[in-house]
Amino acid sequence: MQLNIVVIGGGMYVSGRGTSGFGTVLPALSEWKRSGNIFGDLFCVTTSVQSAELVEQKSKDLETSTGIDLDLNTFPKADSLDIRGYLDVIKLVKKPACAIIVVPDHLHHEVAKACLLEGLHVLVVKPMTTTLDDGKDLIKSADLLGLYGAVEFHKRWDRSNMILRDKFLSGTIGLPLNFVVEYSQKKVVPTEIFKDWAAETNILQYLGIHYIDIVRFVTNALPKRVMAIGQKSYLSDKGINTYDSIQCIIEWSLESGNCFTQNIVTNWIDPNSSSAHSDQRIKLIGTKGRYEANQKDRGIILTTDDLGIEHINPDFCMSYQLENGHNAWRGYGIDSFTSFLDDVLALEGQRISLAELNASRPSFREGLISTAIIEAANKSLLDASSWISVEDF
Repeated sequence: MQLNIVVIGGGMYVSGRGTSGFGTVLPALSEWKRSGNIFGDLFCVTTSVQSAELVEQKSKDLETSTGIDLDLNTFPKADSLDIRGYLDVIKLVKKPACAIIVVPDHLHHEVAKACLLEGLHVLVVKPMTTTLDDGKDLIKSADLLGLYGAVEFHKRWDRSNMILRDKFLSGTIGLPLNFVVEYSQKKVVPTEIFKDWAAETNILQYLGIHYIDIVRFVTNALPKRVMAIGQKSYLSDKGINTYDSIQCIIEWSLESGNCFTQNIVTNWIDPNSSSAHSDQRIKLIGTKGRYEANQKDRGIILTTDDLGIEHINPDFCMSYQLENGHNAWRGYGIDSFTSFLDDVLALEGQRISLAELNASRPSFREGLISTAIIEAANKSLLDASSWISVEDF
């Protein structure tokens, strides 16, 4: 069975724009095709002909590297700037088909809703939406149309987090008392890479949400209340009205009624000289043990004259040279996308049901839980860091 695919967005995560690399989406599509799957039409829609041309060039360079021909069609073709140009393209996509949505946070609902209405299964990068109402609307639309909606929470495929889940579910750690998360990125992210829309989001919503979802993934708990504190200094001085750092406390409740907390400390003003793009650590303290993972330091350090000290993460999205001289891509970032494409094919081939996918994947229903927490945290930030109950999700 052929699958037609439309990618909406063409930035760093899609194609590596602004970097020497290829991002994650294009390499994932390449690996999915390498594994024997057959594309129908493959489209990539950006907001301008300049960005479309950059994606097309990245695609050609990737094809040279991997030996896999993507046959990518990029849009727009005319020299214009149109953030809604994707509407014309998704009408061209014949079924069975899916959309991979990689656009700024505040556009997720609008773009995902349009794709659903055209009959496309949808994978959207986190957060699913920025509000509960928008998230519920997407779930309702997907259910009514019999379509699969998922959130690209790639950290669920990280072996480090899968070990944490296994140790929790086996009872090795006992009842959870507290999760502690530290997660940050370099200043270049809000000041250059996402400068045009950094003020439309915040570091907890854009980045910290990954580890909110991981706590849900590990424990199957539900949130009760949220409190958040934020600081504005560096970025506001640069004319970007968003928080430098946010600290958030979430109270969760297990099915048994036992409660535990999660403490998340996030920022995106780490020095650009930091040894990794992301500094990420997670710790779980339980009644029978503790689990600690330094997910920045994966045990590989590279030191060069040009770039200094680098901590390399071989588990996320890395290129490895094959015996034939071509490169292949491996990692949990790749697995997240290829799993979605496999799931869509299985669904279309009636080898799996929507109910099974919704119960086992980071589906829209799962994404709604982290969206509820983000909405509560944003309310807390605007309400003198008061506790906000999380309800009605």
